[in-house]
Amino acid sequence: MTRRIEVLIVDDDTRVARVNAAYVAKVAGFHVAGEAHTAADALHQMELLPHLDLVLMDHCLPDDTGLSVVQEMRRRGHQTDVIMVTAARDIQTVQAAMRHGALQYLVKPFAFAGLRAKLEAYAELRRTLDDGGEAEQAEVDRIFGALSVGSQPGLPKGHSPATTELVRRALVSAEGPLSAQEIAERTGLSRQTAQRYLKLLERTGRATLTLKYGDAGRPEHRYVWATRT
Repeated sequence: MTRRIEVLIVDDDTRVARVNAAYVAKVAGFHVAGEAHTAADALHQMELLPHLDLVLMDHCLPDDTGLSVVQEMRRRGHQTDVIMVTAARDIQTVQAAMRHGALQYLVKPFAFAGLRAKLEAYAELRRTLDDGGEAEQAEVDRIFGALSVGSQPGLPKGHSPATTELVRRALVSAEGPLSAQEIAERTGLSRQTAQRYLKLLERTGRATLTLKYGDAGRPEHRYVWATRT
């Protein structure tokens, strides 16, 4: 029987921590082992929870930064995995998180589907790594890409990871909401294909639908990458 994944929620806002804990508890195979609201408390909880697997780490804590906590974790020998869950979206912080070994970075605010996708991808990564042994290049590529949006397991039949990634990049690089036609023009896809993938990203919480009303007729559906809202 596979051991459940033990998670520590670190967030300075107790209400947000409770919401995140409720989200985690809804994902099969995950269990909230504890909550912490300061950097000092987060490090203390890690000493108390020897079987901790994953930390959902806020960056803006009252007594230090989440990245400083990650650095101190590593200095103390804690190899617990980290997913940053924070409102900090400046590139310097995102880059520092990568360099300190954060597996993923989820920008607030987000819907349950957004966090669930990250957790399910993490669980799939754990299953792959737990098998042990040696890996060929294809397996290495799958491990390193396991948490990227385009590589999320469980895409509906008829949906390509490569096309999902193409649409994602178009949304992320845009300065504002885009219509299916605009996505099609930027990616070379047909409008119908662009619309199908935009609806998929919306359903999974990674894109947000907005409506643009004109002088007459139906409103135009426009989409923005969820971390920009």
